[in-house]
Amino acid sequence: MHVLIIGAGPAGVSAALYARRGGADVTVIAKEIGALKAAETIENYYGIEEPVSGSELARRGIAGARRLGITFVTDEVLGITGDGTSFAVEGKNELYTGDAVVLATGATRKTLSIPGIREFTGRGVSSCAVCDAFFYRGKTTSVIGAGEYALHEVQVLLPHAAQVQLLTNGGEPPSGVPPEVAVYTERIARIEGDRRVARVVFADGTTANTAGVFLAIGTAGTAELARKLGVLVEDGKIVVNAQMETNVPGVYAAGDCTGGLLQIVKAAYEGAQAGLSTVRCMHKKK
Repeated sequence: MHVLIIGAGPAGVSAALYARRGGADVTVIAKEIGALKAAETIENYYGIEEPVSGSELARRGIAGARRLGITFVTDEVLGITGDGTSFAVEGKNELYTGDAVVLATGATRKTLSIPGIREFTGRGVSSCAVCDAFFYRGKTTSVIGAGEYALHEVQVLLPHAAQVQLLTNGGEPPSGVPPEVAVYTERIARIEGDRRVARVVFADGTTANTAGVFLAIGTAGTAELARKLGVLVEDGKIVVNAQMETNVPGVYAAGDCTGGLLQIVKAAYEGAQAGLSTVRCMHKKK
């Protein structure tokens, strides 16, 4: 059995350790270590005699996991597909396949504070092109973002929409934007419409008509990846049971993405539980 773990923080590494000790092959995919990197000093964690930085604690955790034969890959995850028995994780650099997936990418990233985004969510504003592209057949759609994830969402929309626009909100557009995609680099002032989204208004007063706006700021967050798989998300948090199982067979979640206490000890526990659950799944399939 091959377990794919998205996220290299305490939850992801703990899941990797327990899955590996249970006999699975494990690949951890992450662009960076996440929120732990920002912790200047940690001194309330079991086994730490002297204060340690988040980066150092993460380094030790990853080093211990590598010693057990766990593979770590630095890549940006753009999307995930699966049917409950096999999964494919689409990275910027490579496609990864496995029998189970653990989502451990931390808390959902915040949306932009642009007037209209919250008001039109579900009425023309979406965070999942794979989920909603079908509803915009033959219409003009827009993607807000300036990175590889935004480019990925653009490419998902192209076969469905009559026109796709990339709105970078002041950022530099990524390389490789298809020539048929209109690119707007102006800062966004607001999103307008009546019952549904109708246009984007830029800071310079110009507008771009659009039937839908897809948010793809930075990298794909946990909630976005979960929705692509059909995993239940409530208030930005992945819904799991006590075994860290989601509603989709073969998909587990652990750490800050499930809500609750945003602490290392909680993330490590949930990661361990998720790793054990993947092993139980492996034994059931035999």
